[in-house]
Amino acid sequence: MDDAVKIFKCLADKSRLLIIQSLVQEDMYTERLAERLGVSAPTVSFHLKKLINAGLVQARKEQYYTMYAVCKEVLSFNVLDIIANEAMDDETAQRDKAYREGVLNAFFKYGKLKTIPAQLKKRKIVLEEICKSFESGQDYTEKEVNLIIADFHDDFAALRRGMIDFGLMKRNEGVYRVARGQK
Repeated sequence: MDDAVKIFKCLADKSRLLIIQSLVQEDMYTERLAERLGVSAPTVSFHLKKLINAGLVQARKEQYYTMYAVCKEVLSFNVLDIIANEAMDDETAQRDKAYREGVLNAFFKYGKLKTIPAQLKKRKIVLEEICKSFESGQDYTEKEVNLIIADFHDDFAALRRGMIDFGLMKRNEGVYRVARGQK
């Protein structure tokens, strides 16, 4: 997550974006960038250092000059890929787990669902827990689904619809199946 934050912070500066835009066109040295952007060479050096630290630009020696070039493999990223590939830190995972356990403890008593949560986030957690009672890859009739859900709460129809609506189960011509990625 730190790498993503570093990249996004670095790209949040207009001068750095202009430097990258110039370097995409051609590799340049500090003075040429300063001339092109209409700023001083020390200002360009400051921003180049930030871009290098974020891994967005690389430097190489060429005769008397230090030439700068964009790291195309880093800049050709998809924002969603960066966010999806960054692992959740332990603290966030622990908070999520504690929240989930709190919801389950608040709504279940002795394995029975006391009430169906009104809040969607909590309802989804409850439905995910109930979904664990179904075998992955197995087909169920509506009657079989109702019997399993009825062990948790009397309003099996609302819970069954909720599982479909949240994509936890799939229904096709009266046959129910746990959605992939569930359990």
